[in-house]
Amino acid sequence: MKAMILAAGLGKRMRPLTARIPKPLIEVGGKYLIEYHLENIAKTSIKDVVINTHWLAEQIPAALGDGSRWDLNIKYSHEPELLETAGGIVNAMPLLADFGADRFLLLNGDVYTELDLSGWINSMPEATEGELAHLALVKNPLHNPEGDFSLSDIGKLSTIDPESGRATYTYSGIGLYRTEFFDGVPNHSCQLGPLLKQYAEQGKLSASIMQEYWQDVGTPDRLEEINQRLNA
Repeated sequence: MKAMILAAGLGKRMRPLTARIPKPLIEVGGKYLIEYHLENIAKTSIKDVVINTHWLAEQIPAALGDGSRWDLNIKYSHEPELLETAGGIVNAMPLLADFGADRFLLLNGDVYTELDLSGWINSMPEATEGELAHLALVKNPLHNPEGDFSLSDIGKLSTIDPESGRATYTYSGIGLYRTEFFDGVPNHSCQLGPLLKQYAEQGKLSASIMQEYWQDVGTPDRLEEINQRLNA
């Protein structure tokens, strides 16, 4: 298995801090935010990682290098024009193909989590025929009260719970994807969210619920919360 970290975004909600550094290089608890992902990946059997870049792109490889300090092999997929989440993944597919990936771990570079990736991957149920991805979900946070998905008793996703009429969980930005998920997706700017909802309604996604601490580092207040947690 291989991994990809999404790190190309503009980080507009974190300005002025992200006016001079890309969001994944914000320091959290004395480390770059993205370092926590790399350390977590290094505890798994994964060795090959792709990171996409756009905003202040040169800073990320300058900070992380080739990944050897984590015993990883990092390749960079640069986007001269921002391709958003799904477009950025499609653009990086040649690198994932070089690594021989038919499925890969995908991580949003702007989330912090204490999830044990190795344990999560090893506990994964056997994929059913036609299943294109397995997502890690969290209970709806304050910043996303409407949620993204509901989850059936057998671990299948839908966008709305038929009983409550609500989406009870939020996508954490962590998932295992088959490369065929992106077959036919054009290599231009497009978002991952609509594709996830489309495939959820087709019964092609499964999920599990994260109990571990997780935070989307989308605002200075959330960044401060994580710093307080790590410096306590």
